[in-house]
Amino acid sequence: MSAAGRAAQLGLSHVLLEKTDHLSDTIYKYQKGKHVMATPSQLILRSDQEFDAGKKEDILDKWQRRTTDLGVNVMFNADVKSIKGTGEAIPGSIQKIVSRARDGSSTTTELQRYAPPYAIELTNGQTVIAENVILAIGTQGNPNLMRCPGGDLPHVTYQLDDPYAVLDQHIIVVGTGDAGIENARGLVEDSAQGNTVTVLNRSPKSTNVRESFATAKEPNAKALVEDDAAGKLSIRYETETKSVEPGWITLSTRDGEERIRCDRIIARIGSAPPRAFVEGCGIEFASADRLAFPTLTPQFESTAPGIFVIGALAGYPLIKHCMNQGYDVVEFVNGNTGLKPADEPLLEAKFAGLPGKRSVNEWLEFLRTNVAILDGMTTLQLREFMLDSSARAYAKGATIFEKNDPGSSLFAIASGSVHVRLDTNDPSKIVAIPSGTIFGEVGLISGRKRGATIVAAEDTICIEISRNAALKLQSQVPTAKRAIERISTERQILQMFGSGLTSADIAEVVETSKIQQVRAGEAIINEGDEDRDIYVIRVGSMVVEKEVGGKPVFLSYLPSGSYVGEMAVIDGGQRTATVRAAIKSEVIKIDGKAFRRVLAAKPALLERARKEMEVRRKTNAFIESKKDSFSGVVDLYSEQAKFLVAQGLGEATDVLLIDERLCVGCDNCEKACADSHDGLSRLDREAGKSFAHLHVPTSCRHCEHPHCMADCPPNAIHRGPDGEVFIDDTCIGCGNCQRNCPYGVIRMDKVPPKKPSLLNWLLFGAGPGPGEPSYKWSKKNTKYTGNPAVDEALDRKKAIKCDMCAGIEGGPSCVRACPTGAAIRVSPDEFLTVARLENEGA
Repeated sequence: MSAAGRAAQLGLSHVLLEKTDHLSDTIYKYQKGKHVMATPSQLILRSDQEFDAGKKEDILDKWQRRTTDLGVNVMFNADVKSIKGTGEAIPGSIQKIVSRARDGSSTTTELQRYAPPYAIELTNGQTVIAENVILAIGTQGNPNLMRCPGGDLPHVTYQLDDPYAVLDQHIIVVGTGDAGIENARGLVEDSAQGNTVTVLNRSPKSTNVRESFATAKEPNAKALVEDDAAGKLSIRYETETKSVEPGWITLSTRDGEERIRCDRIIARIGSAPPRAFVEGCGIEFASADRLAFPTLTPQFESTAPGIFVIGALAGYPLIKHCMNQGYDVVEFVNGNTGLKPADEPLLEAKFAGLPGKRSVNEWLEFLRTNVAILDGMTTLQLREFMLDSSARAYAKGATIFEKNDPGSSLFAIASGSVHVRLDTNDPSKIVAIPSGTIFGEVGLISGRKRGATIVAAEDTICIEISRNAALKLQSQVPTAKRAIERISTERQILQMFGSGLTSADIAEVVETSKIQQVRAGEAIINEGDEDRDIYVIRVGSMVVEKEVGGKPVFLSYLPSGSYVGEMAVIDGGQRTATVRAAIKSEVIKIDGKAFRRVLAAKPALLERARKEMEVRRKTNAFIESKKDSFSGVVDLYSEQAKFLVAQGLGEATDVLLIDERLCVGCDNCEKACADSHDGLSRLDREAGKSFAHLHVPTSCRHCEHPHCMADCPPNAIHRGPDGEVFIDDTCIGCGNCQRNCPYGVIRMDKVPPKKPSLLNWLLFGAGPGPGEPSYKWSKKNTKYTGNPAVDEALDRKKAIKCDMCAGIEGGPSCVRACPTGAAIRVSPDEFLTVARLENEGA
């Protein structure tokens, strides 16, 4: 659509082929009233069409009107059957066919097949002849298919055009991503539809919807769970399709097989590029992988000269990217070969601080050539990748980050090398990391603070890869995912056990280790078992429990980076405690026999392990010794610890707690918070839950992997230098962070007018006084101008949350303002330990 609009503006002969009777079919099929985001926010829109965030109906209406105004030549109901070359011209951009022709392996017929002009054959028998073809067909037309018996029956569909047209049917929805959830909810939105809808979810049921619906946005998942609770539909957890037959479906459940009524199956299980059709046009793909993208030039030209590929089929699923590409391709076809991509200024700024005078394309090639994990990316993928990453130059001796700094980004060394300082007091104790590899992977994976200090061993160029960019890299480039997992496993094992180990020493341990996903509440070690494996906590956290008097007693909390299970490897015997996941976690499972061989070869490591094991033995002995005389306190502490983990401390890095034995209800904490933050308090003292004397108010936990960051269109949420999670001024007030936070600690509100000083209030009674001003005072003192744009900005709501008083001298205001010391901020790995019970309880 954007490409056709540019062609119309330039007066080029063109036609826009639409398969359906309307524009933009993908967006047309979005859920009714769906809010469409115009991301990336920092990227300019280069198109003759308008596009701003808004409801899909409004966007489609604007596009329809603008397409008409531009005089675009649109052919509706034009379903393309094939695209075949008919000419003999071979542009210089198609090197592979030319080289095959030179060595005699390609015939003239083959050359003509993939050369313009192209005959575009439609299913209605019409043929369109074009010198250039722009494929903007996406991947939705090639859905992943159900592969069970009966999966090809006619009542199995992969799209739901109009949920309100389906009435009085028993419907199974397979797939719990956003599309599947929106389809399921649309089928039961009106009770008059009379549908019985069952959603199949392979994941187990969890109190945290993010764990049960990992591929969906949290607001969608929450709404689905609410519909289930209200009886509108049914969610079947840990359930998959076994077979399909007319009128029935057989399910594989946790408790066995079950056969139920089924009139229709809607499978929303993802899609892949329509490879057969695309390859039939003469377009080659980057690899044989089913999810690979076509091979394209920087101008989006494919290996078939004159055929260009843009949008999701090119690896750019965002609307704004696709619209810019459509504009750029038509400009290129029209002879504007000097036009740079819309993201060129952004990328130039990314590389501006690096030594040497390279162009953007030269820098991208330099990175792909020198950084192993980027080798499998196309130039176009690299461009998008770098928009979420930063290029930095470090002089020899410069510190890249310090031990215990917060950070979840990954670093790749493009040139030079770095040293890992094992002992901050002894610069000679280092581990060298050479050019081409990565570091910082522990922060990326676990979300915890940096485990070591890294300094540049020589003048060095690094790419700092944001967490989002790193996760996308791993999903798009399998070789990068494997490399990151192997390096992170090896380094985490070396960091855990140390004692002079080298990569060669633990090669067998790394090769035989496995990365294992663990559901919240699931045990990796059970008390009394006789297995011999060791577990390193890669992501999340664990709790250790011991059965005392027939019930589990909480022993300790293990954050990511900890290891457990070595006692059975060293001394044999049964497991002395149970270890289970506090939240959804990931562990490295190390083969006990392989690790035992490392211990046998390294006496220093064995001695260190025995010392650490002795500490755990003393803890177990303490619990055993107190189980009778001190059982009440042990039970209370254990239940209190379990309560705190249930309140989110299992994924927190910093949490506010209130000792209700000391709290006098003065609300100084809330008032101080408001006075430190534009008159809006970031905490609610009375809200939240309590156990015994310990109260967890509604205030940010500053999670390891913050839920609020998961879907922030302008990327306004960041982690600060002290680990605080904060929202900057680019917030657009969409409310996604508020909906995604499982702890209800984010509020949407407008900033009130500035209050007079406290002294003015004390002396002259000016202003509302300490704390948050009343709605009445704020409304009365808001100075409207009569300018709609200015007044709208005054009333615009933004996301408000605790930032740990970053930048305010003295630390969190809530703690400083508490007159009795009832309010404290704690790190869970320091607070949730039986050592406190040993020190305080006796």
